[in-house]
Amino acid sequence: QVQLVESGGGLVQAGGSLRLSCAASGSIFSINARGWYRQAPGKQREIVAIITESGRLNYADSVKGRFTISRDNAKNTVYLQMNSLKTEDTAIYYCNVIKGGIIYWGQGTQVTVSS
Repeated sequence: QVQLVESGGGLVQAGGSLRLSCAASGSIFSINARGWYRQAPGKQREIVAIITESGRLNYADSVKGRFTISRDNAKNTVYLQMNSLKTEDTAIYYCNVIKGGIIYWGQGTQVTVSS
């Protein structure tokens, strides 16, 4: 089992920045990838960014150049630095871990971007 706890969400004005954190605990060895997803009201959950075990990065087109995913292996934590936020970035942000074909999710953190 893997437990994930997100933090760092909040209310920010358009153009501002936030940094989300996702701390992992439990059976955290042999992880294949870690990622951030988001779900806006009335919409499906969508990928935001992924970092694989080898360090490969992938971003949704909508966040490229604005968001950066990174990790601190010593702290078992993945971060999502979000800059130049737009109102359309408003959503609940979830982190996940993919391990052995199983996906573990955090509880989510709300990000609200006001105009």
